Amino acid sequence: MQSLRPHIGSCSQATRRLLLTPTTASPASTVVNSSRQSCLSSERKAAYSTQTSVDNGSLVQTTPRRPLSKRTPVCGPCNPRSSRALPWATKGRSSYSTEAAGSQQPVVHDVFETKTGTWQYVVADPATRTAAIIDPVLDYDPATQAVTTKSADALIALVKDKGYTVDLILETHAHADHLTASSYLQNRLAQEQGRIPIIGIGKRIGRVQQLFANRYGVPADEYEGVFDKLFEDDETFNIGELEATAMHLPDNVFCGDSIFHADIGTARCDFPGGSASDLFKSGRRLLSLPDHVKIWTGHDYPPAGRDAPVPWMTVAQHRQRNKHLKDGTTEEEFVAMRNERDAGLAAPRLIHQSLQVNIRAGRLPKPTDAGLRMLHLPLKPKTLEW
Repeated sequence: MQSLRPHIGSCSQATRRLLLTPTTASPASTVVNSSRQSCLSSERKAAYSTQTSVDNGSLVQTTPRRPLSKRTPVCGPCNPRSSRALPWATKGRSSYSTEAAGSQQPVVHDVFETKTGTWQYVVADPATRTAAIIDPVLDYDPATQAVTTKSADALIALVKDKGYTVDLILETHAHADHLTASSYLQNRLAQEQGRIPIIGIGKRIGRVQQLFANRYGVPADEYEGVFDKLFEDDETFNIGELEATAMHLPDNVFCGDSIFHADIGTARCDFPGGSASDLFKSGRRLLSLPDHVKIWTGHDYPPAGRDAPVPWMTVAQHRQRNKHLKDGTTEEEFVAMRNERDAGLAAPRLIHQSLQVNIRAGRLPKPTDAGLRMLHLPLKPKTLEW
């Protein structure tokens, strides 16, 4: 077992970059939400485009309260087309939009956490200044076991700077690559704004919790009921005057991690319950959306030739260039490629620590009699015996 030494890190100053907001109308703008594969997409007329990321089980879309002709789910908050190209984000910096194109459009702030390559999002309704935070990161150093809150404090600073009230903290899934800061943010924001935001995730999180609780010996009272809201498939809810819809993409391992950028392709699907075939179907479902819709990814790992992380690409770009899912790729080809590739991948660096904290909605393990908070790490002795 590993001992955690939690302490509060200093608030970081986020470096800002203007995220251009499209000027043309779009059927929806999206926010990520869910536990097992869930995405959040908001459909607001003429604003950030419609989709969100896929988590361990559903997709969530946000939409304005005003009725629209159709809802478009997507992975990650998106905008419709923009009159100018979005500039590349600078590596290692937090970037976010500073204003929406109009009062009917949601504002999406994207903040990149460099150590785990995670995109965090703040989606706000400019009319009410109500916001949701998606996939916040709790900083963890595996060498020292220190848990700090620099990344989460930067999100709080952003929210305060913009004058937002956070009503929702949304998890796209139980992440296996970073610890969530949902519980920390819930407590801090309750103090800051005098109102407790709820933590939400897709309804299938229960299966994930039971699976990994059994594996790591997590007591039931430390994971049951830790999420305030479990979203049903196609359930609607509000972020201010934005209306959101929870949508399910079957058997994906990650919501925000199902599709990466075109030069990376797709996420692995060799985790328990994962399916390359289902990932192909879910990915092609996302790519059936209108060409202008932006897909916001949960992670980015810039390959050689690309110097900076980028939060989104359009459906059209993915259909033309995604190395795993572009038009013309068959399901058989994809499944064969994905299975062969996954067979050679090592486990995520923080998989054991992440899952044990994330199935608790970001709460740390209860202290032992000695006052230590412990995580279990499995050994792999293979054939060694003595």
